[in-house]
Amino acid sequence: MVSNKLQRINEDIQRVLSEHLRNIKDPRVKQGMISVTAVHTTSDLRHAKVYLSVFNLQSEKEFMKGLKSASGFLRHELGQSLNLRYTPELQFELDKSIEHGAKISTILNDLDVQDDQDVQEEE
Repeated sequence: MVSNKLQRINEDIQRVLSEHLRNIKDPRVKQGMISVTAVHTTSDLRHAKVYLSVFNLQSEKEFMKGLKSASGFLRHELGQSLNLRYTPELQFELDKSIEHGAKISTILNDLDVQDDQDVQEEE
C-alpha cells in the first residue's frame, strides 16, 4: 500500500518528467509521442521506476540508450523542480500495455460474432 505522501510525490515526478521529456533534443529520444504512464518510487526516495509509453517507436534499443544518457539531465531538472530531500535515481521501463490493448481490440473487432437477434432469426 502506497502512502498518500508517496503517491503525491509519484504524481509530481510524473508531471515534471513529462514536461521535461519534451525538451530533450537527443534524436534517439525524439522517436514518437512519449507519455509517462506511471512512476513508482521507493519509500526512501532513492530510486524511481518510470514507466513510459511511446507511440510510433522505431527502435526500442536506441530509445532506451537515449533515455539512459539523458537521465542525468532529467534527474537534475527533477531536483530543481521538486523540493525533496533526495532526488531519486531514475530507471526507465517501456509500458507496452497500450499497444497490447490496441492489439486485443483489433483482434476482437476482426472476429465474426453474431448478435443475439441474428441467432434468434436463424432459429
